[in-house]
Amino acid sequence: MKSNISKSIFFILILVALSGFVSSPIALLLGFIFTFIFSNPFLKETQKTIQILLKVAVVGLGFGMFIKETLETSKEGLSLTFYSIVLTVTLGIFLTKLLKLDRKLGHLITSGTSICGGSAIAAISPVIKADGKTISLALGVVFLLNSIALLIFPAIGHFFNLTQDQFGLWAAIAIHDTSSVVGAALSYGDEALRIATTVKLSRTLWIIPLSIFSMFLFKSKGQKIKIPYFIGLFILAILINSYNVLPTVITSNIVDISKRLLVVTLFLVGSTISIIDLKQTGFKPIVLALSLWIFISIFSLVYITY
Repeated sequence: MKSNISKSIFFILILVALSGFVSSPIALLLGFIFTFIFSNPFLKETQKTIQILLKVAVVGLGFGMFIKETLETSKEGLSLTFYSIVLTVTLGIFLTKLLKLDRKLGHLITSGTSICGGSAIAAISPVIKADGKTISLALGVVFLLNSIALLIFPAIGHFFNLTQDQFGLWAAIAIHDTSSVVGAALSYGDEALRIATTVKLSRTLWIIPLSIFSMFLFKSKGQKIKIPYFIGLFILAILINSYNVLPTVITSNIVDISKRLLVVTLFLVGSTISIIDLKQTGFKPIVLALSLWIFISIFSLVYITY
């Protein structure tokens, strides 16, 4: 009986998130509160759905962008992206040794923090031959900080009077996972959303050189590198919009639906966060992740504002 009730409430909350009347942070909180009370009845399915919905939504956002502006934005964020990744990975390797943390767990947390959260962890884990438990711990820690970032970053942005451009760039660099980056930027404004999405996706491509670096670092051979192919569809959507292939009314509706799907995605992300799993993680992985996050947040904010 309780199982049927929890499933019904779960689907009702998805519809609420899809309605457009719920903000990104609220959707995330609803997911977390739901799991705290009932536990997620479709945990494995939810984790798969998050990846699919996020990619679909991001591609959909491309129908609201223009190629010239996108290239300019990517160029503006290139130097900051490079410096932040190199410094964060270097600091992560050092802190992993200092904390005497499992080397693979430390590297996955560092990878997720420096580039794009769950996507980076998923791409790097087979390269370094990480086991399931290590991957789950890394994902749990990174998703926890993602959730906090989604809730507090917009408030910090307003406190420092960041412009839409500044906040979009900061969110893309300092927040790990694409879903939380887009969620935070969505609540800040449309221009912030455009910049955050563009810079974050161009940042995602750094998974490739990081995977190659990881192969040498862990002396792995014959491992395949996962390339985020959906970025190509995102670029295609931008080109379609830039050259007016589709009527404006259609592209506008696609963007609106994509924003709603992102809110649903954040509800699903919240529903996968387990307090029990986080307790089992221990304090060292959280200390590592928190230290790297604070570093990259302050470094990128100072870089952007000064």
